[in-house]
Amino acid sequence: MLQEGQKAPDFTLPDQNNQKHSLSDYRGEWVLLYFYPKDDTPGCTKEACGIQGSLSLFNQAKSQVLGVSVDSIKSHKKFAEKYGLTFPLLADESKQVVREYDVWKNKKFMGKEYQGIVRSSFLINPEGKIAKIYQQVRPEIHAQEVLTDLIMNR
Repeated sequence: MLQEGQKAPDFTLPDQNNQKHSLSDYRGEWVLLYFYPKDDTPGCTKEACGIQGSLSLFNQAKSQVLGVSVDSIKSHKKFAEKYGLTFPLLADESKQVVREYDVWKNKKFMGKEYQGIVRSSFLINPEGKIAKIYQQVRPEIHAQEVLTDLIMNR
């Protein structure tokens, strides 16, 4: 299990435009790496739109936002276009990164057990270390929560 202060595992994944992004590409910047269960679902839409609405503030804080789910590039593209999302949504179809970050877990919904992403985020500092881990993320306030932490970490 990853801990705050630990080096964040590097990875390379394609975004909604099939452009590759590596975490190491953003060394020197703060990164909000957020994992979400599924494109175009109510909680994930609230979270993504909240982040998009605050994107200029993330940019002012010299930080990059990367969303990750196991949905396809095509699904990410449709989601991004529908809601005007301009930050990278990374497709982890192999589930390698969600497992590495330990966000792929057993879940329950309406009495059924299944595996899926537990909504979680990692704030990564410019040196590539995990500054904060967010678990049990509340989609409607997450962007503000992270921005507050970014300002406090300056």
